[in-house]
Amino acid sequence: MRRRDFSLGLLLAGAVPPAPPQEPTKQQHRIAIVIASGPVARLNDPTSHAWQAFWQELRRLGDIEGKNLTVERYSGEGRPEGYADLAREIVSRNPDVIVPISPPIMQAVSATTGTIPIVGSGAYTELGQVPSLARPAGNITGITVTAGYEIYGKYLQILKEAVPSAIKVAFLDMDTGADRQHRREALEKASRVLEISLIGVLLQQSTPSDYHRAFGEIAQARPDAIIVSGGSEVYAYRQLITELVEKIRLPAMYPAPARDWVEAGGLMAYGTDYAELWRRLADDVHQVLNGAKPADIPIYQPTKYEFLINLKAAKAIGFNIPPALLARADEVIE
Repeated sequence: MRRRDFSLGLLLAGAVPPAPPQEPTKQQHRIAIVIASGPVARLNDPTSHAWQAFWQELRRLGDIEGKNLTVERYSGEGRPEGYADLAREIVSRNPDVIVPISPPIMQAVSATTGTIPIVGSGAYTELGQVPSLARPAGNITGITVTAGYEIYGKYLQILKEAVPSAIKVAFLDMDTGADRQHRREALEKASRVLEISLIGVLLQQSTPSDYHRAFGEIAQARPDAIIVSGGSEVYAYRQLITELVEKIRLPAMYPAPARDWVEAGGLMAYGTDYAELWRRLADDVHQVLNGAKPADIPIYQPTKYEFLINLKAAKAIGFNIPPALLARADEVIE
């Protein structure tokens, strides 16, 4: 090449703008979220503050469904006899992380795999799944939704303040719940102190027909009030439950997430802030997807509780909430 041609080539090369730098391809991940009951569509329910917080936090951290994240959604459909089979199906698909929500689903999944990372919501130490919350060990980490089963005693105490004359209280719970006995023991301990007789009404399945059957039993028992159990199986049908409670005109105490229950028409609710917890859950999922070991991530216990009262629900059943209790509420919905 002549010197003149070589110089012209350099000038032309300098006139061409450099190609934009290529964005690094993000690693693709796949997670499986499994709930105990209800349709999987409720994982994207805009009225669920918890799940909205979960997806928002994942997006903030850069884990975006449809881009670098694939999400498989499963439901046990409220039938505990099928949880083990569902867990085996999920494990056979070998996702990067399994996110089981509720103690019985957590128990089914953890009994099926000791290798796939599990980031979920459960009753870990009570069911022997981890040696301690601070050092979970194995392939499990996540969140707990209460700081202990003593919260059920708190439900009963608040209900007694709302209905001082109450001597008989119904307790709606899942018969097949992995931690049902712990809830029952906490309530029985508080009931002895408060001189209240407990009427246990148990659901065999978390299905609409079984809720109608259970509320028929409650109506026949004629209690003074009702406490509704926590757990995702029951939460999935919160709208139906509050409607059935209003139909039999009973003052009721609901669990966390308190805001979701009162917005669904519940009278009173007390519990942890699920939005905070589900953000923590998303953060744990992100850490594990990026190489952290579940055993090195302490299981998070909640610190923030809220007590909400729904005056519209009180009016619907002709119930007057004592002023002292209204004054203690973190929020009163008019």
